[in-house]
Amino acid sequence: MTSTEEKQKSSFHHRRFILVMLLLGSLLLLGLVLNVSTGSVTIPPGDILRMLWNAVLGKRTGSTQENILLLIRLPRLLLAGILGGALAVSGFLLQSFFRNPIAGPFVLGISNGAKMVVGLTMIFFSGFLRGAGSFALVLAAFVGALMITLLVLLFSQKVRNMSMLLVVGIMVGYICSAVTDFCITFANEQDIVNLTSWSMGTFCGAGWDDVKTAVWICVPTVLAAWLLSKPMWAYSLGEGYAQSMGLAIKLFRIALILLSSLLSACVTALAGPVSFLGIAVPHITRTLLKSSKPALAIPATFLCGSVFCVLCDLIARTAFAPTELAIGTVTSAFGAPVVIYMMVRRRRQEEG
Repeated sequence: MTSTEEKQKSSFHHRRFILVMLLLGSLLLLGLVLNVSTGSVTIPPGDILRMLWNAVLGKRTGSTQENILLLIRLPRLLLAGILGGALAVSGFLLQSFFRNPIAGPFVLGISNGAKMVVGLTMIFFSGFLRGAGSFALVLAAFVGALMITLLVLLFSQKVRNMSMLLVVGIMVGYICSAVTDFCITFANEQDIVNLTSWSMGTFCGAGWDDVKTAVWICVPTVLAAWLLSKPMWAYSLGEGYAQSMGLAIKLFRIALILLSSLLSACVTALAGPVSFLGIAVPHITRTLLKSSKPALAIPATFLCGSVFCVLCDLIARTAFAPTELAIGTVTSAFGAPVVIYMMVRRRRQEEG
């Protein structure tokens, strides 16, 4: 490919990136408006702007609508957007690590590992959690996610077939779920209720402390992942090429594992296991961009994950109101078909 052709291709990808980001930004804005205005209490967009402006100026009235907006819907909406983007980027990092588009926190059992350790913490150390807050849950989830990631990585050295590795990940996930269910037997009724609600995946009850925790953890982690864009692109072209470019492969792999585990752990700790989003969204983003370059794909993946999660949470909250669906139910309904399509397409490519 000549330098002129490379410049034209790069220009095309950058123009498409801008268009995709504008499209996703518009969808996110639409999702934001719909989420904060709809529900058992309808709040007109004009009133939303007025109440937000009053809150900025410190002139809150304390009305019912204002409390619903500022204390319930807005923190929930922001948490869904941040964690949706974080989980999507976590999936992208895992897919880059394993060089396979079907790898993801849920399929590889990483989310279940985080769920197991968080569940054990909630059951046996609930008194400690009251004082430590959400950071303790994130730490517990990180330990579980990292433990399962290392286990899957160990198996990946022995099992070269990615399909078999996915089966291993699914089985590890079942084992983690079995351990969690066994420990629930010894929990008191209140812990069982809390754990059951959390384990299905939900943003219900999200508060500003949760949003702050998500911002402090997810934003720097995603930024760190974006700063690794060039090494990631070199790694995707082959280990030999990456080494010739001076990339320290072992350190790079450790960085990817830590970053992806921390992102998926934060999501699991604050919202519970959210299925299929981490696999489906990176694939959707690559399809929209017509490119897999991490420098473009990571910010687009984060924004696409935010849009996907915000819209899924809107459906979960309003589809059968006043009954609320688990967020994992909705993301599975939309994400699983994408994964099935990816697996069928990959199988055809291998046979072709």
